Amino acid sequence: MSATLFVNASQVVTCNGPPRARRGAEMRDARVLDGAAVAVEGETIAAVGSPAELERAFPGAARVDCARGVLTPGLVDSHTHAIFGRPRASEHEMRAAGLDYMAIAERGGGIHASMRDLHGRGEDELVALARARLARLASYGTTTVEVKSGYGLTVDDELRSLRAIARLAAELPMRLVPTWLGAHEIPHAARATPAARAAHVAMLTEEMLPMVAAEELARFADVFCEPGVFTVEESRTILAASRAHGLELKLHADELRPSGGAELAAELGAVSADHLGAIGAAGVAALAHAGTVATLLPGTMLFLGKGTQAPARALIDAGAAVALATDFNPGTSPTVNFPLILTLGVSELHLSASEALVAATVNGAAALALADHVGQISPGFSADLALFEIEDFRELPYWYGDRRCIGTWVRGKPCHPYHLRLG
Repeated sequence: MSATLFVNASQVVTCNGPPRARRGAEMRDARVLDGAAVAVEGETIAAVGSPAELERAFPGAARVDCARGVLTPGLVDSHTHAIFGRPRASEHEMRAAGLDYMAIAERGGGIHASMRDLHGRGEDELVALARARLARLASYGTTTVEVKSGYGLTVDDELRSLRAIARLAAELPMRLVPTWLGAHEIPHAARATPAARAAHVAMLTEEMLPMVAAEELARFADVFCEPGVFTVEESRTILAASRAHGLELKLHADELRPSGGAELAAELGAVSADHLGAIGAAGVAALAHAGTVATLLPGTMLFLGKGTQAPARALIDAGAAVALATDFNPGTSPTVNFPLILTLGVSELHLSASEALVAATVNGAAALALADHVGQISPGFSADLALFEIEDFRELPYWYGDRRCIGTWVRGKPCHPYHLRLG
């Protein structure tokens, strides 16, 4: 099997260590090597060491000149909503005028607006729109992306969204992880009476979910557990049914108001609890003692103009595993710039650069149950790499808003050849 050596990097950030989420103080060490080289054979990392050692061990290997840049694990974006139609720019102005998330939803905006828009779009169009967006995500150093449904809400529209994700996963070099989010919002008609609401939950669990599972269209199930959307008990019902159909669990939890979502995620052993902008002390304690990853989305809180962020320091200091993700979506976080999220991780969440990078690689992989082979530059792991035009890894969150990605590789193959130097 032919090998490729990645040489001439100023730093290699390996994030190497146990194949699991890093918790608490473990997040402080991203394992930075100066002047190291990386050998790739096929789809996996073969070795990390000095250039001279790897030159002897892999004679005749092809070379990628890293041009004194910084080589990191590919960024793992563990929370996106990349399947949607038109953007919702008008809502940005509504928020500036003083309307909050729920007020916009009551006027027919928010998820309902994206639902109406998606209803008129075919699968081919959804694939084309998402393909361009995912290419932009890749251009910032992202190599693994979780993609949710959730703007369909009807059986046909949700299945069409998930089938579009499956087509993209087969076509693109990026690693895509599909999540069913049929419980993203409650249609207006289902809010009319308690019986109508119960019938909607039954439709999700007894009609839509079995079809999703039968076609193997999703690895995860997710629910928007929030006052005004799905209650804790409704979320429990949907997630229990999802687990019975073989799906792993995620949860939108405590985004805008504390509701017990984080505690539910910990209780059920969900892989991740996401958002957590309004998590309480009990939720922090629950996640600190559970295997559930706390996935924080600081871009969302910034874009919503909240002025507050999830308590990242309290979570880490309590011993929780924290991941970062973009929450890329058309209404509340329309960004594909993952390094910008690292900037917010440092500036808004008060993480160190090491903690932010671990949150975007190893812990992002753990939030997708992939930490056994994704998220670190270590022998035996998938050769998912990102190369940045910087000299010190701390510059990645420092040059905020700038695109410094030179190239990415997924399973050893070029994913985003922005301007690679191959030798």
